[in-house]
Amino acid sequence: MQNEGAVTAITAKRLTLALCAAGVIGGAVGAIAVNHNNATAQAPATVAAAPAPVQAPPAVAGAPAATVSLPDFTTIAKQNGKAVVNIRVMGTTKTSARMPQVSPGDPFYEFFRQFQDPRGSQRDAPVFGAGSGFIVSPDGVILTNAHVVQGASEVTVKLADRREFRAKVLGSDPRTDVAVLKIDAKGLPTVPLGNARSLQTGEWVLAIGSPFGLESTVTAGVVSATGRSLGNDSQVQFIQTDVAVNPGNSGGPLLNTRGEVVGINSQIYSQTGGYQGLSFAIPIDVAARIKDQIVATGKVQHAKLGVSIQDVNQGFADSFNLDSPEGALVANVERGSAAEKAGLKSGDVVRKVNGQAIIGSADLPGTLAVAKPGDKVALDVWRDGKIVRLNATLANADDKPAVDEREEIAANDKGAKLGLVLRPLEPIERRQSGIAAGLVIEDARGAAAIAGVAPGDVLLSVNGKPVTSVDQVRDMVGKSSKSVALLIQRGDDRIFIPVRIG
Repeated sequence: MQNEGAVTAITAKRLTLALCAAGVIGGAVGAIAVNHNNATAQAPATVAAAPAPVQAPPAVAGAPAATVSLPDFTTIAKQNGKAVVNIRVMGTTKTSARMPQVSPGDPFYEFFRQFQDPRGSQRDAPVFGAGSGFIVSPDGVILTNAHVVQGASEVTVKLADRREFRAKVLGSDPRTDVAVLKIDAKGLPTVPLGNARSLQTGEWVLAIGSPFGLESTVTAGVVSATGRSLGNDSQVQFIQTDVAVNPGNSGGPLLNTRGEVVGINSQIYSQTGGYQGLSFAIPIDVAARIKDQIVATGKVQHAKLGVSIQDVNQGFADSFNLDSPEGALVANVERGSAAEKAGLKSGDVVRKVNGQAIIGSADLPGTLAVAKPGDKVALDVWRDGKIVRLNATLANADDKPAVDEREEIAANDKGAKLGLVLRPLEPIERRQSGIAAGLVIEDARGAAAIAGVAPGDVLLSVNGKPVTSVDQVRDMVGKSSKSVALLIQRGDDRIFIPVRIG
């Protein structure tokens, strides 16, 4: 089990994305498990004076006077704080039992050697961690983060009324970092779930949790952005806030001013492992879908379209005659996938899904994160200067993809004659390179490699005859007895390379 509070480097400037669950290895009571050197336990801070009222800007002549007032979170904290829980976890990790470093000449060498296991014995060492969660059902169903309970052998839930229960992990989904717990209790307070899609930048929100083990802590701030992709292969489009979130807040609720949960506090963006004004929450829409699946079946299924995508920059927008650099550019379509069956092609730009605009490429997987296998989606695709409507039935992300064409080529050719692994040029590659037809050489082995053919070359012809398919190449090579002449495009140069076969 990982030490909750470990930080993961995500930028060249050593900024870190910290998972917000305070963990302690070895069970040192009261220690703060944040992975930085200057963290110290502080005495409780005195309550700051109430902030001065916000002054309204000067009134413009002829315009009604505007007033600005700060929200009062006391009612929300009092009512919904009862449904926020503290989560403690315990697990084990393997550690080596090693002999102290003493040299053979040391008088204590023989004494210590008799206790040393020559096989390098290991023993189980306890690992402790902590986080937050919130009750969504009166019969004890609790939502939290998957990373809070990852690797846990024992999970204890402490309620706001100080009662404690042993919890069962009903299920966990690392892809969205959502987990569902169940405790044996009835008539528990719950929090209402809101709609994260209605959130607006600048809207007030607050978090309730147990940062550094300090239970029932309330912090507030505003929504900094929505639909934020963190570039870590997550399907989640996070809610970014400036709410103070620290290790131990993980799994706690993010609430709007109506007292509705709009997100699960999950990650922070930090140089030190502590709060620096960048906090990220999982939208409750995504978490609720995961919860419903886990409660119903004990597992989670994710939908899959079957494309690899990239951002549309200004250069691509100009190339494809787009009015703005928006959308998800389809770089590759997986064979046998939902995308291929729907008619998507490499070079298409997905602009909308079910009428929802796709601005950046991360919006596409983020939009599909709330879909289920078998769901039908309408895709508005920019192709050849116009919008084309395609309808796709989403597949299951756990299904194994069809064998890639280039793998089939390698299996059939087996490198016995040419030793080439080939695939057709994608439409976008044709546009960028200016090559009308040919086959990309993905790998060169055996005779081809000896002759000087290299991965990344484009095969244009064999024995003077243009080739556009792998079958053509196999046929021509099969009819040749000693050697073949390959016309290769390498950068801006075209060269013939003779290759002996056999």
